[in-house]
Amino acid sequence: MAYVSPKEIALIVGVVAACYWNSLFCGFVFDDVSAILDNKDLHPSTPLKNLFLNDFWGTPMSEERSHKSYRPLTVLTFRLNYLFSELNAVSYHFLNVIFHAIVCIVFLKVCKLFLDNRSSLVASLLFAVHPIHTEAVTGVVGRAELLSSIFFLAAFLSYTRSRGPENTIVWTPIALTVFLVAVATLCKEQGITVVGICCVYEVFIAQGYTLPILWDTVLQILRGKGSIPYCMLQMLLKLIVLMFSTLLLVVIRVQVIQSQLPVFTRFDNPAAVSPFPTRQLTFNYLLPVNAWLLLNPSELCCDWTMGTIPLVESLLDMRNLATMTFFCFLGTLLVFSLRYPGDSSKTVLMALCLIVLPFIPASNLFFPVGFVVAERVLYVPSMGFCMLVAHGWKKLSNNSVLRKLSWICLSLVLLIHALKTLHRNWDWESEYTLFMSALKVNRNNAKLWNNVGHALENEKNFERALRFFIQATQVQPDDIGAHMNVGRTYKNLNRTKEAEESYLLAKSLMPQIIPGKKYAARVAPNHLNVYINLANLIRANDSRLEEADQLYRQAISMRPDFKQAYISRGELLLKMNKPLQAKEAYLRALELDRTNADLWYNLAIVYIELKDPTEALKNFNRALELNPNHKLALFNSALLMQESGDARLRPEARKRLLDYVKEEPQDANGYFNLGMLAMDDKKDAEAETWMKKAIKLQAGFRSALFNLALLYSQTAKELKALPVLEELLRYYPDHAKGLILKGDILMNQKKDIQGAKQCFEKILKMDPNNVQGKHNLCVVYFEEKDLLKAEKCLVETLALAPHEEYIQRHLSIVRSKIVSLGPGEVPVIPAEKARAVEGEKIPLENSKGGKNEQKSTRTTNSNHNNKGQTKSKKNVEKNTTDKETKKKSTKEIKDIEKKRVAALKRLEEIERILNGD
Repeated sequence: MAYVSPKEIALIVGVVAACYWNSLFCGFVFDDVSAILDNKDLHPSTPLKNLFLNDFWGTPMSEERSHKSYRPLTVLTFRLNYLFSELNAVSYHFLNVIFHAIVCIVFLKVCKLFLDNRSSLVASLLFAVHPIHTEAVTGVVGRAELLSSIFFLAAFLSYTRSRGPENTIVWTPIALTVFLVAVATLCKEQGITVVGICCVYEVFIAQGYTLPILWDTVLQILRGKGSIPYCMLQMLLKLIVLMFSTLLLVVIRVQVIQSQLPVFTRFDNPAAVSPFPTRQLTFNYLLPVNAWLLLNPSELCCDWTMGTIPLVESLLDMRNLATMTFFCFLGTLLVFSLRYPGDSSKTVLMALCLIVLPFIPASNLFFPVGFVVAERVLYVPSMGFCMLVAHGWKKLSNNSVLRKLSWICLSLVLLIHALKTLHRNWDWESEYTLFMSALKVNRNNAKLWNNVGHALENEKNFERALRFFIQATQVQPDDIGAHMNVGRTYKNLNRTKEAEESYLLAKSLMPQIIPGKKYAARVAPNHLNVYINLANLIRANDSRLEEADQLYRQAISMRPDFKQAYISRGELLLKMNKPLQAKEAYLRALELDRTNADLWYNLAIVYIELKDPTEALKNFNRALELNPNHKLALFNSALLMQESGDARLRPEARKRLLDYVKEEPQDANGYFNLGMLAMDDKKDAEAETWMKKAIKLQAGFRSALFNLALLYSQTAKELKALPVLEELLRYYPDHAKGLILKGDILMNQKKDIQGAKQCFEKILKMDPNNVQGKHNLCVVYFEEKDLLKAEKCLVETLALAPHEEYIQRHLSIVRSKIVSLGPGEVPVIPAEKARAVEGEKIPLENSKGGKNEQKSTRTTNSNHNNKGQTKSKKNVEKNTTDKETKKKSTKEIKDIEKKRVAALKRLEEIERILNGD
């Protein structure tokens, strides 16, 4: 086994660090968003077994939209990153750099099996600095390449130790090889190709055969002129073991993907859906394109799909010359390596194996892939390329005439590649820089224009984003996604007419349903969101709700498992006041995905509409079981517990509200409802603290201001309530309850009868039929000793509420005072303290609203009905004191007080608050 010295390790690590130090400043871009940011498999709350049930992007392998990329061990390393640093991108990039350094060191060890020490170091250094690797190293998702390469090379090194003395078989290294192949495959699918390299190594390197010798030996055996040599029997036995293990891995892999290939569209790989000979000519041309990227990595691009490389549609296309040149050169090397003995031919053969065999899964040879060219898949093939370059450099450097020139050229290549790598890393700093750099290389790819638009859209720069989206539609007029992006941006700019036109254009490009043919096989599944987006747009118009519902149902008819269509339709049905149908829609969505906390939350909202708080609370709890930090479920379940009036639920309601304000510290509603809970528990000081915090966060918070004033009035701090009421009435001058409470305090605490009178008159000016306001104005007349006016006022009030006993009672009191006066006397009443009699039910304010929050279409959309609920205490009762009431017994007074308290409880109102309403 070749030895790697500490100096060589230090040199390689230093070079890798010098080339990739700036990658630590890059964020999550492009595919990182789906694989890292949107992948729930990284979260500790997700069971570990999900890593082995889902694909690389967190989608269940059983789903049709799955990419079938099964890399659980790579996802496990992402999860470890998340465990230590959550979504801090630095740790993810740092680990990638470490893995790249390890690959370079192991590659050096492999090179030393076929090259001398100096040439091996050259190959390893060239591999370390090659710019083609930036996508695999600086892009976090490229970790799949890095991890697979480590075990790929380790498996090969293990196999080289399987030959014992006198050509015997050492089984332990072979067993270890099979294990490492399986591990490499669980990191990325191409890991299994190392078995082919081991087979070539066994036949042509370990056994020393050349193709002519092997052919002659086989012919002699077939003609019966000789027996099979012992060494060949040993070789065949090892190859059978390798091939059998490989076949077993392939069978397991096919079972994992449930015998289904991933679904790609013509936008992902145009040649894959092209007819003969375009398909074959284009795929063959892609081989020299990839070879050129290795030779001249000056123009690198993160995305080569769609129109990046035009199809080769004719034999007369000049690009076919490049294809022919490539195959001639490759054939020459292959003939040289297989025909002639010697160390040089063996080195070339192994280099060719490293180039060709790992590239086969990405070559479209056996099955179509979801890309045209991908730089990251050249990570392992570039090892063979670097070996070839180092071997060629060795030949040149051995020539005394060319020695200096070879060293100068090598130094320049290494330096230029290192600088290019360092510069290329900055392109991956953000999505905007990455896609803008790609547009410098290729302007015929609509996906790149779209992605720049997305980057600007994320920065809320909708005007610039729109220009890029429109350019995408011009580059690829039949790109459904581009037209959807244009429509969404118009909507964000409140240009609904243009948005609808864009959505309709995108909808017109959708293929028609063909009976018996799967819809998803002909269009990207996310393109069905055009129906969702169009329906969401037009349902803002209440007269077009049925039209929106028709669009949702059309999407469902195309894909009965289209979960988002059920979710969006459920929200619409709630808006249409059809809660039972909405319930059916959500239950259907839950059949497709029972692990979606948003679905359980939405179903809970449906049960609230169905007046079933028990079931609503159960569904809120299910949502919180799946996502303990689900903010809306925390908030609304706490309010539901608070509404129930069950004192046993208050501690849990308080706990959930406290959890909510931790998640949303700037939402005044959370603090307000904590204050209401404290008022229910008679914790006045705590309630005051929470109310003040709510008001501080949201100036003019109507319910918080009123209830804080009410709290002061109930705790004998009426004078502190006045400035709070002044602030309330400054924001809401027509707040009837605030005016009533202010008038009560002015009359009974400040003795400001005129001020109280103005409050009650203002109420009647707004609402002449306000019974409490009119009744309290009657009390003011009573305080002013104008008994006749008070009598007339009470008669008018009684006409408004003829069944209110307290108005009849107070009218009798006033009339008895008038009668008790002598003839000719002015009907006045002694200036003793008088309080307004409590009205029966005071008209209470209700505020009800809903908010829809839609997630990015890159993942599942979920709309939430956010119902904020608050309570407002009953205004303080006013009582008229007179001789009759003074004569009442203590028992009667207690009975009246009990009735008053019961009335207060019955008359509590529930104000529903949403977003500071």
